[in-house]
Amino acid sequence: MSILAKNVSAHLGNASWIRRMFESGTQLKARYGAENVYDFSLGNPDLPAPPAVGEGLAAFAARAGEPFAFGYMPNGGFPWLRERLAAHLSAEQGVKLGMEDVILTCGAAGGLNAFLRAVLDPGERVLTFAPYFVEYGFYVANHGGELAPVPSRAEDFAPDLAALEQAIDAKTRVVLINSPHNPTGAVYSRSDLTALARLLENKSQQYGRPIWLLADEPYRFLAYDGAEVPSVLPLYPYAVAVSSLSKNLSLPGERVGYAALAPQMPEKAELMAALTFTNRILGFVNPPVIGQHLMAAALGSSVDRSVYAARRAAMARVLTEAGYEFVMPRGAFYFFPKAPGGDDVAFVSRLMEERVLAVPGSGFGWPGHFRLAFCVDESVIRNAAPGFARAMAAMRGQADAAKGGRA
Repeated sequence: MSILAKNVSAHLGNASWIRRMFESGTQLKARYGAENVYDFSLGNPDLPAPPAVGEGLAAFAARAGEPFAFGYMPNGGFPWLRERLAAHLSAEQGVKLGMEDVILTCGAAGGLNAFLRAVLDPGERVLTFAPYFVEYGFYVANHGGELAPVPSRAEDFAPDLAALEQAIDAKTRVVLINSPHNPTGAVYSRSDLTALARLLENKSQQYGRPIWLLADEPYRFLAYDGAEVPSVLPLYPYAVAVSSLSKNLSLPGERVGYAALAPQMPEKAELMAALTFTNRILGFVNPPVIGQHLMAAALGSSVDRSVYAARRAAMARVLTEAGYEFVMPRGAFYFFPKAPGGDDVAFVSRLMEERVLAVPGSGFGWPGHFRLAFCVDESVIRNAAPGFARAMAAMRGQADAAKGGRA
C-alpha cells in the first residue's frame, strides 16, 4: 500500500528525462572524470553573473544588520521594485506598464503556478505547442487542469495555428507559449503571434469567456542573427508574460521572477489581486529578499550573449560535420536535432556510450528528436565532436546492415 498520492507515485516512476540524464552524467563523471564527459543534458547556465549582481549583493550585505533586512514584505514583492521593474519592462515589452501591472514571484515557475492557480478550475484545459517543457504538465496538474499538447509545424517548430484552432473547445482556459523556445530554439514571429491573438479573440467570443494567453519568456534576452522577440502584451488584452532572472543573469538558484499583465486587460485589478493571493497561499509567501535586491541592482544587465552565439556556431559545425539534421535555433541555448534511425531513446543511449549526454525528444512530447543544451564551455562542444561522429557512424552502419539483410 502506497503512502503517497496516486498521481505523485506515478510521476516518481516516470521521472523527468532531463533529470534522469543529468543524474546519469553525475555517475559517468565520477567514473571517467568530468573532463571526459560531455554533458548537454541540463539547461543550467554556466556563465558568471554580470558585475552588477555582485555589486548589488555587496550593497545589500552592507545593510544586512539593519532591522527587518530579511523581513516579510507585501506578497507581491517590494513596491519600490515593482515600480522600477514596470519602467524597465515598459521599454522591453513596448507597452506602458505601471507597478499595478507587475508582480514579483519565486522564479518563472512560481509565476506560472500562481497564475494557473488563479484562473484554472478542475478539469479545464491548458493548450501548449509540442514539443514543450516537461514541467508544464506538472504545473497544470498541480491545480486540477489538463495539459493538452498541440503539434508545432514540423519544418520549423513555429506554432501551428490551424491545429490550435481545432484543439480549442469549451474547456480551454489557457494557451501557454514559450518563445524563444525550449527545447527547439524557435522564436515565434510577430505575424504568428498577431494571428494567434486574433484566433483567441474569436474563440473567446465564441465561448463567452476569455481564453488566456500565457507567455513563458525566460529566454527573451537570447535571440540570434537579429531575430525579433515580439511581446504579446500589446497584442491581446488577456495576455500575461512571465519571466525570471535565471537565464539572463545566470541566477537560476536564486528563484526570483515576475509576471506582467497586459495593461489594457479589463479585469486587470481582479487578476492582480488573485495573483497576490495565490503567491501567498501556494507557500511562496513573497519573493526572496536577496533576489529582489539583486534584481534592482542588475535591471538592464545581462550575461555576455556573444558567448552563447559562439557556442551555437560551434555546435552547428559539430552536428553538420557529423551529418545530423537540425533546424538552426534562432534563440535560447538548445539544439533539437533529428535522432538518426528515428528512435530517440535508443540514440541517446548510443550517445551515452560515447559519454555524450543528451535528452530524448520523448521527454518533451516529440519523439524522434533529442535536445542538446549548449550552455557549456565551447571546449566541451569541440571535444564531443568525435563522439557525435562515432554515434552517427554506428547508426548508419546499422541501417546499412539492415538494408543488406533485406536484399
